[in-house]
Order: sequence, then C-alpha cells, then structure tokens
Amino acid sequence: MKNRKKESKLKKKILKKQKSTREKKIYYLTYTTQKITLKHTYYYSVVPFFELKFSSPVVVKMRGATSSGGSGDGGMADSAPAKRNSRKPQYSRFTQQELPACKPILTPGWVIATFVGVGIIFIPIGLIALFASEHVVEIVDRYDKDCIPPNYSNASLQYIQSSKTNKTCTRTLTVPKQMKSPVFIYYELDNFYQNHRRYVKSRSDKQLRSKAGESDTDNCKPEAVTSTNAPIVPCGLVAWSLFNDTYGFSLKNKALDVSKKNIAWKSDQDYKFGSDVYPKNFQSGGLIGGAKLNSSIPLSEQVDLIVWMRTAALSTFRKLYGRIEVDLEANDIITVTIQNNYNTYSFGGKKKLVLSTTSWIGGKNDFLGRAYLTVGGLCLFLAVSFLLVYVIKPRPLGDPAYLSWNKNPTGQMSWNS
Repeated sequence: MKNRKKESKLKKKILKKQKSTREKKIYYLTYTTQKITLKHTYYYSVVPFFELKFSSPVVVKMRGATSSGGSGDGGMADSAPAKRNSRKPQYSRFTQQELPACKPILTPGWVIATFVGVGIIFIPIGLIALFASEHVVEIVDRYDKDCIPPNYSNASLQYIQSSKTNKTCTRTLTVPKQMKSPVFIYYELDNFYQNHRRYVKSRSDKQLRSKAGESDTDNCKPEAVTSTNAPIVPCGLVAWSLFNDTYGFSLKNKALDVSKKNIAWKSDQDYKFGSDVYPKNFQSGGLIGGAKLNSSIPLSEQVDLIVWMRTAALSTFRKLYGRIEVDLEANDIITVTIQNNYNTYSFGGKKKLVLSTTSWIGGKNDFLGRAYLTVGGLCLFLAVSFLLVYVIKPRPLGDPAYLSWNKNPTGQMSWNS
C-alpha cells in the first residue's frame, strides 16, 4: 500500500514538473523493492534538472547518472545535472548569417533602371551576334537519299550493305556568296546517338594511349577481341563505327585539295592517342562497322579517328572532315564526288555535307543573337510597363526604418524581444 502511494506521488510530481517546463517527454516508471528506475525519452536538446524527494531510500537513474538520498532528513542531496553530448554548433556570426551584408531595397526606380540597363546592353550584343552570323556563308546538302540508285529506291538497306553495288555519287553545289579561305568541310549525321551510355563506354583509353595497354579490352565488348582471342586495336563500338564516307571536290575541272591538317585537337593527339600504338586486327571480323585504318600509321596521326572518337552530346552533330585552302567566288559550281559507304539507313539516319566559313563567334548560329534580342526586348518592355504602372497608379512605400537590419544594424538578433 505504501509503495503504491509513493508511486502515485512520484507520478504527480513528474507531471507537475513536465507542465511547468513545457518539455515534451515520455516517462516510463518501473518499481522494485526500495528502488525506482526513471526511464525517459527527450525530444528537445535542453534537459532541465529537477529534484525528487522520497521518504525512504531510493535510487533514481537519469540517462545513466544516479543519485541517492537517505530518510534521516526526509530528502536527498542535490546532485549535478547529467552531462549529455550536444549537437548544437558553437555560436558564430558566420554560421548564423549575421555578418554585415548589402541588403538593397528594390524600389520602383531601381527595378525600372535595372531592366532598362539590361535591355540597352543586350540588344546591341544581339545585333552584333546576328550581324556576324549573317556574314557566315554555309552550304548544306543532304545526299543520303539522292545517292541511292532508282532501282534500289525501296531497298536502300540492301544497297548499302551489298559489296557489289556502286557507291559512287556525284553532286553539284553552287556557291551563293564569296567564301574566303579556309572553307571548312563537315559531315553531319542525324538520329545517331553517340551519347548512348553503352556506346560511350565501349572504348579503352588506356589502350589508345599506350602500347602497354594493348590487352586492356574489358570495356570494349562486343568489339574487344577476335575469334582467336587476339586484341583489337582500337577496340570498342566507337572506333568500330568510324564514319567512312569520302568526298572529292573539283572546280572548273580542277581538283581542290582537302587539307586535314589540325582538324583534330592537339591535346588529343599528344596525350590521348599514343604515337607507339598502331591499328591491329581492326575491322577484320565478319561484320564491318565503318572505315578501315592504315596499320602502318600510329593512332596519334589518324586524325579522322581522333575526330570521331570525341563523341557528340546530341543526336544531331557535325564533325570536321577537312578544309579547302582557296577562296570560292559567288556562283562557282563545285562538283563533289561522294563514296556513299556509311550505313545510316538501318536506323533512319540522315547524312549531310556542309561547307562553311567562320566568323569571330564560330560558325553560322542565329540562336545566340536572337536570344540576346529576345531578353533585351523583354526587359525594355517590362521597364516601360512598370514605369506606366508607377506613374498612373503609384503606391506609397513603407518606412525602411522598420526593417530588421535597420532596427539592429550590427546584424545580431535580440533573444529577449
């Protein structure tokens, strides 16, 4: 009976203390002979200490700390609060974001002036970019369909896969404006996903870089080794699918030389493709993917391969084929002899031949200029709109003195407020 009364009093005292501290705790009480164990779960980081008094000797356990008292004076001695590891970081003006900072107030005048400034800057940049792009002369000729003979018009895949069909195709291009040298030659592929994860990973950079890594073909499957387990150099699907259409150019029955000097990145030639690595067992299987390589030329000088191995990010891309080092005048007619070897018909791809000059912003690209003009025009429109609203229907501004950083310039929060 006494034990029940003692337990009841203890529960009341705990509940009273819980309400006063407003701490959210859950208590579990277990009673044994002359011993009370207090188990608790804290939901806040602040742990208040409180004193429990009993008429008989008891032991109170709080998070591993114990305190005892005797019945001679009707209570027990005060004990220190239990230490607990706090995850609260030390106070710092930096971590609490209380450092001095610029906190501008966006008044109508500032907003309107900002929009006007952006418009004034962006519109001239857009006009300059468009002007530069307009001076780039570009000739684009899609030839994948026109280079199929009429008797194979409904069997294009059979035509491109057959070794007996004539793949030679002749095209004529008319120069619309004067094209000053150098005139860059590109081939453009559409619907070819060089960015596919398995395709991109199907290569061995270690093998391409050094002769010592010739047998490193773990990532190159299915084009890793031959039927006799001899390593393929270069291995992988990227090299295996090397573009193999060729172009020959002539003007007024005179052949135009195509220079392949410096069409590949110098860093790729020096560091990614070794001068002691030569093609070996390449395109020697039953299924030929693309172009073949000269086994007597090291990979560091195989510029067409180096250009192709730098995979494109999008499904439509251009890669540099070469350069024409002479000027082309307006209305010149260029005869192009194409060897239509590359198979894009099995996946619905497109092939285009591109001749282009360049400017200080690169090739022909109207998007950059149009983007600047669009943003600049939109900013001017918003500036005029905000100005009309401010003049026709103005609104009084609030007093900045009531802002928190003006009430407390040092940036420190007042915990007593």
